[in-house]
Amino acid sequence: MTIRYNVQLQPYNSFHTKASAKIFCEPQSAEELSEIIHAFPDEEKLVLGNGFNSFFTKDFDGLIIKPAMQGIHILSETDRHIEIEAGAAEDWDRFVKHCVENGYAGIENLSLIPSSVGASPVQNIGAYGTEVKDVITKVKTVELQRGHYREFSNDECGFGYRDSIFKHTGGYVITSVVFRLDKSFQYREKYIDLSRELEAIPSPTLTQVRDAIIRIRTRKLPDHTQLPNAGSFFKNPILTEIEKEHLLQKLPDVPIYNAGEGQFKTSAAFLIDKAGYKGKRRGMVGTYEHHSLIIVNYGTDKGEEIISFMKEIQQDVRQQFGLMLEPEVRIY
Repeated sequence: MTIRYNVQLQPYNSFHTKASAKIFCEPQSAEELSEIIHAFPDEEKLVLGNGFNSFFTKDFDGLIIKPAMQGIHILSETDRHIEIEAGAAEDWDRFVKHCVENGYAGIENLSLIPSSVGASPVQNIGAYGTEVKDVITKVKTVELQRGHYREFSNDECGFGYRDSIFKHTGGYVITSVVFRLDKSFQYREKYIDLSRELEAIPSPTLTQVRDAIIRIRTRKLPDHTQLPNAGSFFKNPILTEIEKEHLLQKLPDVPIYNAGEGQFKTSAAFLIDKAGYKGKRRGMVGTYEHHSLIIVNYGTDKGEEIISFMKEIQQDVRQQFGLMLEPEVRIY
């Protein structure tokens, strides 16, 4: 394993902001990862996946670990289900494609999400009525402090809306994830946009669902290789009953969804639009013209410029509608 020093991080975050890391490594196994942790016990450590949901505002004075564990293999299967393990560095969409092509159902709605397999449980990625927590059985990790191996069950992961224990402790490096998928598939409506896309197909197949998701996402979302971004920048707000009623008084047409246990979810994109930020630009930063939940980089390499625009949106939405938007993106 190669250990590098004073590494520029611009290629390793999808906003392409500049910052340098004091130490940088890409372990290809849990054993290599444990070794590197023991070799640098006193350095501050940061785990970096594919960098699609994060960006940098300053240099990192410590050790950045970019897991490089590859491989997809079957652990067990029955007539109805299959348990499949994928390395943390596997590209998420390639993994989804692999599963769909082999007839394994459960993650097809998560097609074309820019991520790695290892990052998927951290954020509990979700789209079109599906969350990855619904199919994860185990998350295999190495403890950052001592280099010990630990497996987390689904319950131990503390999954929530775009949330997990891994997002808050920062104490574990994910090396692989185990998924339990179905070997049969029958389309069920989970998301109205997807059903509209498929309305001409009586009984969509797995491949047809994946293709429809790809078409929708391609129409709505910018290509991060052409227009740097980190996908959905803000979480959709979760509201109490009182907050919901207050919001409806200000915005009678605001979309409201039941989020269970007396909670409700609304659309951050809708709030940003209503606050006047659809397609708005400040210098080299702005919201994407086709989807205001996405902040895009038109040419800056300074993370502070993205932060400044983020805060402007937050302040205006809070002032107009009484809600503080929380970033989904991880900011360093």
